Amino acid sequence: MVERKEYLEKLKLWKDEQVIKVVTGIRRCGKSTLLMQYQDYLKQSGVDADRIIAINFEELEYEELLDYKKLYAYLKERLVAGKTTYIFLDEIQKVPDFEKVVDSLYVKPNVDIYITGSNAYLLSGDLATLLTGRYVELRMLPLSFQEFLAITELDAERGLAEYLRNGALPY
Repeated sequence: MVERKEYLEKLKLWKDEQVIKVVTGIRRCGKSTLLMQYQDYLKQSGVDADRIIAINFEELEYEELLDYKKLYAYLKERLVAGKTTYIFLDEIQKVPDFEKVVDSLYVKPNVDIYITGSNAYLLSGDLATLLTGRYVELRMLPLSFQEFLAITELDAERGLAEYLRNGALPY
């Protein structure tokens, strides 16, 4: 698993801040992996697993939660009273009217929300209007040349040839 340290550090800076963390980027750039790494960081920092709710809407087991009312009920039922609950909603744009869920959770105390999806879906139209001033966007890019070199442990000359041949997507 490729650790995207720069992006992970940015998420850490926003931990427990009263803003919705929106991770955007092209397919396969590592958004889902980043959320998993951040969840591991939370657990290593002493956050109990029951305070972390993670849903990837590309997984079939969450198909029932594609209804925004069912999703909201599911999440609300799992909030831990008196302690921060961390909610991760991966590929949230697959849920019609998801912005209603996100907005409703945002106004609850002790909720820290992280969502991923594509720029075109997440920050256009209703969501951008509804969440103005309530979110921070973290735009993920494919691997930089420096990240590629660090991962592959190649020298700059050989690394450039491989980078150009294979591309900058983590996998």
